[in-house]
Amino acid sequence: MPHPEQPSALPALTDTEAAAEARRIIADAYRPTPEMPIAYRDDTPLPTYGSTPPVVQPGTPPMSQRAVDAGRLMLTGGLATVPPGLVAIGLLIASEHADPTVIGMICAAPAAVAVPVLAIARLLRRASGVVSDVHHHHYTGPVRHETTITHTRGLIARTHNELD
Repeated sequence: MPHPEQPSALPALTDTEAAAEARRIIADAYRPTPEMPIAYRDDTPLPTYGSTPPVVQPGTPPMSQRAVDAGRLMLTGGLATVPPGLVAIGLLIASEHADPTVIGMICAAPAAVAVPVLAIARLLRRASGVVSDVHHHHYTGPVRHETTITHTRGLIARTHNELD
C-alpha cells in the first residue's frame, strides 16, 4: 500500500491481480532466451603469404633504422633542453625580472643560432664531395716539404709545435 503522503500514479491491484503479476514477472525471468549467435570464430588456417599489401599500423610510422635513430635523438635532445629552460624561467620569475620579451629571446636564441650553423654545415658537407682529395703539385725547382703538427688544448691555450 502506498504511503498516505505520496499519491500513486498506478491504480491499486487486488491481491489476486498482484499474485498473477508476480507469477508473470517470475516466469519471464526464468524463460530461456532464444538461441542467437552473438559471436563467430573462424578457425580456418590463415595463408602464410598473400597478395594483400602490408597495412601501416598505428604508432611510429615505418622508417629506416637511421631515420628512427635520428628521430629519437632529436626527441631526446629537445627533452634535454626542458629542465634548463624551466630553471631559467623560474629564476626570472623569482627575481621578478620575468619580461615576456626577454623570455621570448631566451627561447628563440638556440633556434636562431642553430639554423645558420646547420645550413653552413650542410653546405660544407656538399662542397666536400666536389673538391678532390688528391693533390698533384708540379715543381720546377728544389723543394723543401715541411709538416707542422699543432696541438692546442685547455682554457688557457698552450701550443706545442712539432716539426718533422
